[in-house]
Amino acid sequence: MGLSNQVMLITYADSLGSNLQALNRMLVSDLTDAIGGLHILPFFPSSGDRGFSPERYDVIDSRFGDWTDIAALASQYFLMTDLMINHLSRKSPEFKDFIAKGDASPSSTLFLDWDKFWPAGHPTQEEVDQIYKRKDKAPVQEVQMADGSVRHVWNTFSDEQIDLDVTTPETWQYLTKAMKRFAANGVALIRLDAFAYAVKKRGTNDFFVEPEIWDLLDRISEAAGEDGVEVLPEIHEHYTLVDKVNQRGYWTYDFALPMLVLYTLFAQDARPLLKWLRRSPMHQFTTLDTHDGIGVVDVKDILSDDQIDFTTQQLYQRGSNVKKVYSSAAYHNLDVYQINSTYFSALGENEAAYLIARAIQMFAPGIPQVYYVGLLAGANDLDLLEKTKEGRNINRHYYTEDEVAEEVQRPVVSTLLNLMRFRNRSRAFDLDGQFEAKAVDPAHFVLTRTSQDGQTNATLCVDLVNDQMAVSENGVVIDLTKR
Repeated sequence: MGLSNQVMLITYADSLGSNLQALNRMLVSDLTDAIGGLHILPFFPSSGDRGFSPERYDVIDSRFGDWTDIAALASQYFLMTDLMINHLSRKSPEFKDFIAKGDASPSSTLFLDWDKFWPAGHPTQEEVDQIYKRKDKAPVQEVQMADGSVRHVWNTFSDEQIDLDVTTPETWQYLTKAMKRFAANGVALIRLDAFAYAVKKRGTNDFFVEPEIWDLLDRISEAAGEDGVEVLPEIHEHYTLVDKVNQRGYWTYDFALPMLVLYTLFAQDARPLLKWLRRSPMHQFTTLDTHDGIGVVDVKDILSDDQIDFTTQQLYQRGSNVKKVYSSAAYHNLDVYQINSTYFSALGENEAAYLIARAIQMFAPGIPQVYYVGLLAGANDLDLLEKTKEGRNINRHYYTEDEVAEEVQRPVVSTLLNLMRFRNRSRAFDLDGQFEAKAVDPAHFVLTRTSQDGQTNATLCVDLVNDQMAVSENGVVIDLTKR
């Protein structure tokens, strides 16, 4: 099924039930008409990072199902999957073959050799300091080869994730083969994970390196387009970089919205939010929550530093069981620019405020993505957090089918599902239509979406002081408590 303008669910293959077949059952029985798209987070054999250290792309992890399950979902929902363009698992057959055979391995040029990259065999401290990185050491890993020699490879993220050399024919063949496999099983959209890190070039910070990054993106997009598939580059950074990608006609993410909405609700001040929404493109996906933490770096210069600090402090003060330590090295958090919490808990589990946040997302320009924990207004999973000592697991609860059936009966969840159904069915949310944001005062505002032909409009009126909202279509108030 091709890409459509309906709400997309983000979930792991085993987070709503134990596998893909269970997910399919729940979409039909409990989430009917609320979901039009699916971003199933990596479902391939993996050695870590909950799937983001893929060992291979030709098979599906047997715990989740097989390609027939993916094809079945793709026939009913527009489907997105991840291509980890920056790295591959150290336990992949290709890396194991490289360890065993060295330069004689056909896979040797898949991986970026650290020593060969630098003219002197190693970088100066100044060159290491220049590299854009989210950890406090050089992005390199020492590996012991089968013949007893030692080699060094680029390693931007965890020790399990070995960086690919995207400039070689072997890597290009590997990536395009994976994309064709996705397309053959109905995938409509490929998310390019860690895209901005993929190009490395001496004399740069190795992040979003221009013009080479554009050459790579255009080449990937063209290859995917041959099979009718679109690409979505994932970039967590200053909004101006995302602007550049969108202005070139590519889909992008709005990762600034989560912190902006929190600031709006905490400060009862919608002015920065409305300014942002007025300039936002339609050709984007919006988020409030993802499998990662709540991003802070994405809102830089959209909110002032003082407003970001205020929002962060309020989140810790008002949020339910949200502690700074959960986003620290003590819980294996390598990214100091993210806060680990569910969005519902970040708002102190205030149901009225949470529904306002989701309504803002539904009315914002673009296609909304809703993370599975957020779909069920899930609270922080402290048991899973403490069991694993992995900070991001606070927002990665495993729901059984019985749990889902129970959760969808909660008023906050059933109301959210009805809001999503309204967003899916109303012609007012036409991506070729119009968006308008008006402020009555900082705490009261109105968002309006109008179809391209002008025949249908939808309006969201928000009162931040009293945590109240009203949704209407062509002047008729929608009762979101009723399906």
